[in-house]
Amino acid sequence: MDWGRAKSVLIFSFLMLNILLGYQLWLDIREQLNANVNSAELPADKLLIMQQKRISLAANLPSETPALGDLTYLLHSESRSQKKTKLKNPADSAFIFNKSELKKAFGQEIAEIDLYAYDLLGSSEGVFVMYRIVDGYPVFNVRLELFNSNLKITAYQQDRMELVSRGEAKQVLPANKVVASLIETYLEDGSTISDIQLGYYGQIFDSDKQVSAPTWRVMLEDGKTYYVNAISGEVATDAENDDPDAENKE
Repeated sequence: MDWGRAKSVLIFSFLMLNILLGYQLWLDIREQLNANVNSAELPADKLLIMQQKRISLAANLPSETPALGDLTYLLHSESRSQKKTKLKNPADSAFIFNKSELKKAFGQEIAEIDLYAYDLLGSSEGVFVMYRIVDGYPVFNVRLELFNSNLKITAYQQDRMELVSRGEAKQVLPANKVVASLIETYLEDGSTISDIQLGYYGQIFDSDKQVSAPTWRVMLEDGKTYYVNAISGEVATDAENDDPDAENKE
């Protein structure tokens, strides 16, 4: 037996194994870096917490910090009836991606449909969700839901609002500060932030008059959503907004 050759083969095999393991390690590190490529704007201590809690930031950190004020508006009574209305003329569900086609198909049946914008991440199977837009920002409490089946939009449920007034405009908190606070205090281990968007949000009361504040909506990959008041930094979730006794439980 040629022991010298066998020794060379073993050395070569171990070398190739180390190269493969090193390459796999490099791929894992690169994947982790790519998942958190948008975290550069976060403070060093929050980045450390992200690593410790295995939190990933898969969304862009918006840089905008406009001056916005509260919106006071009337939420029409039929918006709280929670009734689904069947469409007389169902149309192709692909129209959700074409605003002009959507208005042409449903403009006669759905009032002000051109004032709403489609939200992919807020939607779910069988339901396209659109939000009322004010000054270029979505009002997360005022929704238009388009129900689809067999590639057709067949029914809808709509919140309608009438703007009454705007509050004093104040510069909103930057998204990186909002995300840093969530990472430190609210997000669970292994969370992945999938979307960050600025809009308006407020608790809905049993009244025609409602108020929504400038708000950062932060969505996680598992569907959980945080609403952070973009002026005060106060945090709410969908579950808290749905529970009228949430404030009394704290």
